[in-house]
Amino acid sequence: MFSALKVFNYRLWVSGALVSNIGTWMQRVAQDWLVLTVLTHNSGTAAGITTGLQFLPIIFLGPFAGLLGDRVNKRKLLLCTQAAMGFCALLLGLLVVTNQVELWHVYVLAFVLGVASAFDAPSRQAFVSEVVAKADVPNAVALNSASFNLARLAGPGVAGLVIALFGTGPAFLINAASFLAVIVSLWRMRVSELQPVMKVPRGKGQIREGFAYIRQRPDLMMIMVLVFMVGTFGMNFQITNALMATTVFHLGPGEYGLLGSVMAIGTLAAALMAARRKNMRMVYIVGGALAFGLTVAVAAFMPSYVLYALALIPVGLAALTFMNACNTTVQLTTDAAMRGRVLAVYMVVLQGGTPIGAPLVGWIATEYGARWSLGIGAVVAVVSALVALIMMNRRNHVRMRDQFKGLRSFALAQALHR
Repeated sequence: MFSALKVFNYRLWVSGALVSNIGTWMQRVAQDWLVLTVLTHNSGTAAGITTGLQFLPIIFLGPFAGLLGDRVNKRKLLLCTQAAMGFCALLLGLLVVTNQVELWHVYVLAFVLGVASAFDAPSRQAFVSEVVAKADVPNAVALNSASFNLARLAGPGVAGLVIALFGTGPAFLINAASFLAVIVSLWRMRVSELQPVMKVPRGKGQIREGFAYIRQRPDLMMIMVLVFMVGTFGMNFQITNALMATTVFHLGPGEYGLLGSVMAIGTLAAALMAARRKNMRMVYIVGGALAFGLTVAVAAFMPSYVLYALALIPVGLAALTFMNACNTTVQLTTDAAMRGRVLAVYMVVLQGGTPIGAPLVGWIATEYGARWSLGIGAVVAVVSALVALIMMNRRNHVRMRDQFKGLRSFALAQALHR
């Protein structure tokens, strides 16, 4: 389960990422709370716009960022992007603690953070393949997810406590400081032990080559479509959880932060289960999307805060199973020379739908209630998974009955692991 941790550079990388991810989760909670309760009166639309602006740059910059990652030293690029994101958190924190912050400040800094993140995300994903040997990539990707979700256990709860005691400003400042952990880990790596891929020389039409490569791969196309639909309309929990906590259950920042931590129990369990797998199959992708939609539908009907929080555990389990299977499949089945560009498109699809989905989901929650915003995401995920299942059936000439047997086996395996 922990084979990748035998590698010195990976131990540095994952430990630095753990500290930084705790800060990132604190900022996510603090930013939503700042917008919803300090700068507006529970405006889901404003929260959605903030989230949308943060992910908007990757739509336009993602393909170029992926090509840049294939051309330059990824470690040096990540040092620059992590420093830039830390500066954004620092500036927002200073604006808050000095009582100078306005809503447009949050919008602008969310957008600038999104620009830095657009260049960071593809190289950060692809960098894992340079830190460990190919045989350890599935384990390393799963442990990355475990680290992220271990941070998710701690970050929202700590953020809720910090906000309740000191306000949102210190949460942003803590996140700014947490970026130093990643920067130090990158700086201290043994460069001679890295396994860099051959850099792609400059040339014309290289971004188009990346898109053409994806188009000729039906499996990658299916993953991209599923990730877009589920990510855009279903995975907006920083908005829906905030609105469920405030408008449905009428609770405060501590309870809101706790929802993220409870959900992380499921995502952490899924990440550890994924670390035991040696390979990925499409059944984990399609089955994970279907399970995600069904569990979100159940959560939407929960009548109390406690039951809603408990319902988020299987939601987290299904969500991380789906996302980890997609990420690992893309990394392992893509040619090394194309990996940065393909992962960039993957990140564009995953995060680029947020500028569409987040404001829409926030508007639905504001106009019709937070439960409706969850329900829409659930329906989209279920329908998308069923369409993917039908397409797999036609392409592979497999009877639907056999596909459902595979999904039943997937569900049984998940239950046994739990």
